[in-house]
Amino acid sequence: MTTEKMGCEMCKTKNRGEEEKKDLLNRLKRMEGQVRGLQGMVEKDAYCVDVLTQVTAVSAALNSFSRVLLSNHIHTCVAEDLKNGKEEVIDELMVLMQKMMK
Repeated sequence: MTTEKMGCEMCKTKNRGEEEKKDLLNRLKRMEGQVRGLQGMVEKDAYCVDVLTQVTAVSAALNSFSRVLLSNHIHTCVAEDLKNGKEEVIDELMVLMQKMMK
């Protein structure tokens, strides 16, 4: 994880390995396709239950993406900050968890 000036106060960035990046991008592309499928279903006046079933699949995919990303974050960024004595990362993680649980 690095901190760089990028037109905002101090933006944190994370250098992801190729495998992690590929996995996350594949998941996002799959969800993008599912959302396009939803658009097509609405355009074609698909039955509500069928659309809602697809919405459930997209929601599950997004939740799975979030779990993978959170796990990666805890195992890398949070663990690294804790090793470096930056305990404020715990507060950051708790704020994140509260947002995710809404």
